[in-house]
Amino acid sequence: MGNLLKQAQKMQRAMDEARDELKDSTVDGIAGAGEVRVQVTGDGQVTAVTISEETARSGDHEMIEELVLAALRDGIQRATKLREERLSKVTGGLNLPGLF
Repeated sequence: MGNLLKQAQKMQRAMDEARDELKDSTVDGIAGAGEVRVQVTGDGQVTAVTISEETARSGDHEMIEELVLAALRDGIQRATKLREERLSKVTGGLNLPGLF
């Protein structure tokens, strides 16, 4: 029983480290061949949105909105993949829902 507790504590420390690492990690979501970029942390927080000057000057609000949405989806998808990869390292591939 003591060994199980030690393993649980070790996994908890690894999870805490993974959470901290994910907060400091970023991925870019890109749309329109780089016309719009968003930066998303590994824990899913959007930290920056960049729209190229040419796209911003176009005045096509609907297109810009669609590009921002596409870039956000891409960034969130990449952040989710990063989280899943990091989680897999901590859990040894076990699917433990609710850990992140």
